[in-house]
Amino acid sequence: MSNYHIKSFEEYFQVYRKSIENPKVFWEEIAEEHFTWRKKWHNVLSWDFTKPEVKWFEGAQLNITENCLDRHLSTRGDKTAILFEPNDPNASAEHISYKQLHERVCKFANVLKSKGIQKGDRVCIYLPMIPELAVSVLACARIGAVHSVVFAGFSATALSTRINDCDAKMVITSDGSYRGAKTIDLKGIVDDALEDCPGVDTVLVAKRIESDINMKTGRDYWLQPLLDDAYGDCVIEIMDAEDPLFILYTSGSTGMPKGMLHTTAGYMVYSAYTFKNVFDYRENDVYWCTADIGWITGHSYIVYGPLANGATTVMYEGVPSYPDFGRFWEIVEKHKVNQFYTAPTAIRALAKHGTELVEKHDLSSLKVLGTVGEPINEEAWHWYNENIGKKKSPIVDTWWQTETGGIMITPIPFSTPTKPTYATLPFIGIQPALMDENGKELSNNQVDGRLCIKYPWPSMARTIWGNHQRYKDTYFSAFENMYFTGDGALRDEVGYYRITGRVDDVIIVSGHNLGTAPIEDAINEHQAVAESAIVGFPHDVKGNALYGYVTLKGSGEGRDHDNLRKEINQLITDRIGPIAKLDKIQFTNGLPKTRSGKIMRRILRKIACNEGEQLGDISTLLNPEVVQDIKDNVV
Repeated sequence: MSNYHIKSFEEYFQVYRKSIENPKVFWEEIAEEHFTWRKKWHNVLSWDFTKPEVKWFEGAQLNITENCLDRHLSTRGDKTAILFEPNDPNASAEHISYKQLHERVCKFANVLKSKGIQKGDRVCIYLPMIPELAVSVLACARIGAVHSVVFAGFSATALSTRINDCDAKMVITSDGSYRGAKTIDLKGIVDDALEDCPGVDTVLVAKRIESDINMKTGRDYWLQPLLDDAYGDCVIEIMDAEDPLFILYTSGSTGMPKGMLHTTAGYMVYSAYTFKNVFDYRENDVYWCTADIGWITGHSYIVYGPLANGATTVMYEGVPSYPDFGRFWEIVEKHKVNQFYTAPTAIRALAKHGTELVEKHDLSSLKVLGTVGEPINEEAWHWYNENIGKKKSPIVDTWWQTETGGIMITPIPFSTPTKPTYATLPFIGIQPALMDENGKELSNNQVDGRLCIKYPWPSMARTIWGNHQRYKDTYFSAFENMYFTGDGALRDEVGYYRITGRVDDVIIVSGHNLGTAPIEDAINEHQAVAESAIVGFPHDVKGNALYGYVTLKGSGEGRDHDNLRKEINQLITDRIGPIAKLDKIQFTNGLPKTRSGKIMRRILRKIACNEGEQLGDISTLLNPEVVQDIKDNVV
């Protein structure tokens, strides 16, 4: 039997060793024992990072929705597959069973076919976090169409760029969405985007907010009447292992977003196996990832990973702050959530509001806590551990990327001893390497360098849609025969990894390489600080100097700013050394963030370098209004 569920630290090392010594045998066993195949592979893996080309389970045939839905019907048909918690706290949650989800996916798939969608066609999905989002993703996969979900907070410009890049024939959207107390006109945004998208023939519109919208005859159709008429069963399209499953865009550090292409079999195997082990999922658990399906976290750990394991996965439509900052904890109590996976940004925002709203709720059902999206700072880690997990629910601080498809470095709960700010050890089958700037591997511990991966894993992206050369240049040209993650990391004395941030967030000050994450950690330890971001700006003597943007907690707002600046620099001196002190500190009302909670340091860097007039499109930010405020108050 393959080790599908790792139960101890000792077992982790045994399984890890096996996965590294003979990866093909290891992944073959996992794939064979835990999934349904229509035809077996003739070759487990062929790869060449110089091209780069990677193929897993070559020759195999399958459909991922058969693995996520059909195979569970006889044993888990009445079990809740998706537990939908709406934005409005007074509206009832919806429990969608595996049988019901299967029928809804089949009907939706038949609607897609009736509108001319065939295997290989791209379908762009621009929906809020409502069941139709998960259903439409699975419906595309069922008939072999390639889904490309665009987060429903992006501007019309960002949406049209993505539609045109993948040449989508259809857009699936809704009349609008709820976001806390606000409603957003999604259909209006789609209409604006489609002014520049000649390739789109059809728009399907789900009803959510019951608003009056324009429907263009011959192009736009209300979804529900089509579903009502559709047949409730749909034969699966048999897919080859390496057939495309989805395209997901990740912003490039320069210019055009990159459409990462993920394929079917390897992605399924890896997302399912990581889900089972990283969250220690058991049969009757209720699992909740607070991400949006518009991001890779939602693809792998709201939809595919959980459903492939027959899990109950919570989908939440709203925001952490509506109707108040206790909403997450109210949902945890209401649905007796066992695994809770969120972003450090959310944790810091919730921590800012103290523990009163936490203490009102019974969180005793929680077994495992997770974080994703960026390295978690120490203060947030301790707050999460003490107040949410009550020191009994291990925190899995997961590092991975859109490009990797699944979690790459993480503790295994109840097995790996955790350490604040460290993602700890590589997941099964993952072979990391730290490289110096000359391309030499740093093989010992207590080093830091550029994080690379030496050997392919099943869920890695295969290319950038329509631009394989860019894929090669971005990920495989910096270091020979390795995937370069773009991140820096340090490895401590026992071999634990800590991600230090993007390599372009490493600032060289007076010849010293300074990662921004440790400096931000030090600043965030100040009791008056809620959040911070560091960038470099040109300096006559040092080459670069450090500029800090600091948001204060309520308790720090009346404080004397000059004193605060001194205290912050003293903390940095104490934690890292005087070399890391900040030349400039600007106090801000907030930091510009993407919808997934990442701080947009590129924008902050331009403002610090007096290039604030060249910021480009900031409409896709979560909070574009803070940018002007920051520009107006430059130090």
